[in-house]
Amino acid sequence: MKLYIKYMVSLRCKMLVKEELHKLGLDKVIVELGMVEVLEEITPQQQAQLKQNLLQSGLELLDDKKSILIEKIKNVIVEMIHYSEDLPKMNFSDYLSTTLGYDYTYLSNIFSEVKGITIQQYIIMHKIERVKELLLYDELNLTEISYKLHYSSVAHLSNQFKKVTGLTPSYYKQLKQMRNSNLENM
Repeated sequence: MKLYIKYMVSLRCKMLVKEELHKLGLDKVIVELGMVEVLEEITPQQQAQLKQNLLQSGLELLDDKKSILIEKIKNVIVEMIHYSEDLPKMNFSDYLSTTLGYDYTYLSNIFSEVKGITIQQYIIMHKIERVKELLLYDELNLTEISYKLHYSSVAHLSNQFKKVTGLTPSYYKQLKQMRNSNLENM
């Protein structure tokens, strides 16, 4: 049986869900971002208890098809941007369609209807979060980051970054350095 879980977007969430399933005596499971496949029989009582336990941790067991599809879209995007070494070579719309097995227009319409933003806006938000992360790690320069995240140029990345955050990537990086030097001077 497959169960879909809202807000499950990190490795820590996966560990928490696995632990909750273990507490219920369910050990034969496959846990992915946003989805759990239980390979043994799950009783209605176990499912109700899991739902309650997950809510206490800020996660939500989904049961309607629209919400499940939205979570699948979000999880594919998060996985693609934050946890993949390389972004797919095809454009995001084709990647989502291929991965989820639905026409992109259908996915886009449902996503916009439920979330109030487009899939493209959601992708941009996550790409900018990834850029922030990479800037803070200080392992890659802006050119390397722009290449890694498939921006057409550093200027394009910088413009998008400023539009979303209100800051230039360089200034964002300086803020980190200023904060670190302030902490050292305390």
